[in-house]
Amino acid sequence: MKRLRVAVLYGGRSGEHEVSLQSAASVINHLNRDRFEIVPVAIDKQGRWHLNDISMLEGKKSLLVFKDAPRVVLPPNSADTSALVGLGGSGEAKAIDVVFPVVHGPLCEDGTIQGLLELADVAYVGCGVLGSAVAMDKEVAKRLARDAGLPIVPYVSLKNERWKKQKQQSAEQIQKELGYPVFVKPANLGSSVGVHKVKEAAGLNTALENAFEYDTKVLVEVAVDAREIEVSVLENPDSGADPLVSVPGEIDPTHEFYSYEAKYLDENGATLIIPAKLEAEQTKRVQDIAKKAFLMIECEGMARVDLLLDRTSGKLFFNELNTIPGFTSISMYPKLWEASGIPYTELLSRLIDLAISRHERKKALVREFRTEKEVRRS
Repeated sequence: MKRLRVAVLYGGRSGEHEVSLQSAASVINHLNRDRFEIVPVAIDKQGRWHLNDISMLEGKKSLLVFKDAPRVVLPPNSADTSALVGLGGSGEAKAIDVVFPVVHGPLCEDGTIQGLLELADVAYVGCGVLGSAVAMDKEVAKRLARDAGLPIVPYVSLKNERWKKQKQQSAEQIQKELGYPVFVKPANLGSSVGVHKVKEAAGLNTALENAFEYDTKVLVEVAVDAREIEVSVLENPDSGADPLVSVPGEIDPTHEFYSYEAKYLDENGATLIIPAKLEAEQTKRVQDIAKKAFLMIECEGMARVDLLLDRTSGKLFFNELNTIPGFTSISMYPKLWEASGIPYTELLSRLIDLAISRHERKKALVREFRTEKEVRRS
């Protein structure tokens, strides 16, 4: 059987560039070589796309971005050739069957890459444009969660221009509505980049200044003394059926909170507890919230749903949803599925199959106006 050509897309122009290099290395190392031919495509920090050599990347724990590699051309609406991913050294165009984006943060995970791939008419793994964009904006996701009846912690949203002009008023609003401690975080970023725990008013300004370096909108939310619970969600291969949910896991950070340093720089920064030590009723509630969040944001393919479990009250709160979660061998998303009976390599194959199936359903849609007479004839 002919192998499917899978373009693994990695790197990107966000603060999570280095995280992507680790995730994509793990994906490449675990893809089933009997089914898939891998075409590595790197996005450097300037946004240039490069067609990399798979022989230079296999077995790595973190990928490299070879800037002297051939540049990539991805023409929109590539019709008969599936998609042209790039021009090799010989100038020969390479057609691919599906793209596996392993990119995190703005200009990658937020619907922009997904929109480009829609224009190129190529199948791709994961959420579509809408789900990706909504989930990337933590404040919009919380608004939808609140409207859907999911519990969230109180928060204040600040735009950069407003904060610059009304620093005192913003600080007073936060003090009045939230109190301290609070978490300050960029609205459109992940991996805890630019996130700060602020214990008193004196530290607010510095935290906001740093967060605004990464985004034009910042979220300030009550810092609940909570356990961090995560659930992996997978689109059901039976189209229209409820998504599949994994056993819950728990992050137990050795740092004050699960910061970027705890996640990626300190090998002892956190302990992953799988499955999470929850009562049966709590486990069901966690999985129900995760499933509802996946459907609420209109996700496709995959997502990791993060929740907070208040240590005092026992209340659960929806925190955020990640449409391209970490994919290293020690990342929660694949580990939770392994604990739920789906090994890493099989998980990747399922995600690619879901992408192709969704693309085929979309291709069956009518893209032009038809009269009633033409509809009756068809």
